[in-house]
Amino acid sequence: MAHEEHKQAAEHHEKAAKSHRNAAEHHEKGNHDEGHKHSQQAHEHSTNAHELTNAAHKKSQEKVKK
Repeated sequence: MAHEEHKQAAEHHEKAAKSHRNAAEHHEKGNHDEGHKHSQQAHEHSTNAHELTNAAHKKSQEKVKK
């Protein structure tokens, strides 16, 4: 169901935002290793959100065609 993918995508967007904020805090404090770790997590969450959004869009398009 497209709704579930949209919900999961939103959750990943929220996780990405949190990871970005954490990365910024660590970089600000000079803890670049930890900041980099959080930046990588943000990227992973953003990628997952993108993939889920595409899947939801595809399912929505299939429903419209029926």
